[in-house]
Amino acid sequence: MAILVIAEHDNAQLKAATRNAVTAAAKIGGDIHVLVAGAGCAAVADQAAKLAGVAQVKLADAAHYADQTAENLAALIVDVAKAGGYSHVLAPATANGKNALPRVAALLDVAQISDIVGVEGADTFVRPIYAGNALATVKSADAVKVITVRTTAFDAAADGGAASVAPVAAAADFGKSKLVGREITKSERPELTAAKVIVSGGRGVGNGDNYKALLEPLADKLGAALGASRAAVDAGFVPNDYQVGQTGKIVAPELYIAVGISGAIQHLAGMKDSKVIVAINKDPEAPIFQVADYGLVADLFEAVPQLTASL
Repeated sequence: MAILVIAEHDNAQLKAATRNAVTAAAKIGGDIHVLVAGAGCAAVADQAAKLAGVAQVKLADAAHYADQTAENLAALIVDVAKAGGYSHVLAPATANGKNALPRVAALLDVAQISDIVGVEGADTFVRPIYAGNALATVKSADAVKVITVRTTAFDAAADGGAASVAPVAAAADFGKSKLVGREITKSERPELTAAKVIVSGGRGVGNGDNYKALLEPLADKLGAALGASRAAVDAGFVPNDYQVGQTGKIVAPELYIAVGISGAIQHLAGMKDSKVIVAINKDPEAPIFQVADYGLVADLFEAVPQLTASL
């Protein structure tokens, strides 16, 4: 049994999400191969080859993989999966993975198993349903299991491997889509999905100015990433890449501080796996307190500055 893991990268650095997907593959069992598709991405293949548990890295280096558009990437994955006789194809459940793997499943005529959080066997997986309020155990009889992995549910694979790197032929360039441009948010703060501490604000913060004045100093003291509820993003307090929740980013930091967040189901789905949850809200009936390890019923405009000053 051989498993193909799709690497996520920027043609220079292997993304941390790939490490989590490799750990999920290791729980399935079998030889683990990693596919690196990009342009000028040999350094990424070398990084993938050092991951513990990886037996081989397949490198597809071609100009039309530079932006990893879904149509081109899916066609390549299907070609590699068929040629290698892989029993499983895994990718992180990130924007890239969610974009490419449904196409792969359709081309292979199999059902995708999305967002797994557990592995019970080579054909049996656990995934959240109903916004994470229930877990479903899914057994697949498909010849090839196409799977996206919730990265927060699996530890990152460590270095220590010495896999070989083998080139693979590029598939055709379909030319159906192209990347026009990227708007990249640059920040000295940790990346939201990889941060150990997150300070998150909701509608109760009031406005964007309050968000900056109250939460940024607290985050600076804690070395934390900043997050937000969907309500805060919709209200324009912060950009949408701050959003934590079912329709935002799934996070599981060591510490999650929720300020002025009521705790709607879709938000809880994105952060309730955090190791320690601290909630500050003036409403004692707010649903966030049902999942919080520590809850403070107080006016955030008084409590947050006091907390920041005490650190």
